[in-house]
Amino acid sequence: MARAVFYHAGCPICVDAEQVVLEYLDKAKINPEIVHLGTERNRIEDAEKAGIKSVPALVIDQNVYHINYGASLEDVKNG
Repeated sequence: MARAVFYHAGCPICVDAEQVVLEYLDKAKINPEIVHLGTERNRIEDAEKAGIKSVPALVIDQNVYHINYGASLEDVKNG
């Protein structure tokens, strides 16, 4: 089963993207994890290592998909 991590910062764009994207993922093929970087600040380094430049973003098997521009990762780090 593929691993998917959805990174976001809790902004309205991120929350909307989370609801829409995760609704369409096939849970039989993808094991999704949601990471709210605003509340899980210890995961920011993981996001950087994965190649996240802005949120919301989805990582599936080490492939990064930037979905829409809510905030840069730098803004999240400094927020």
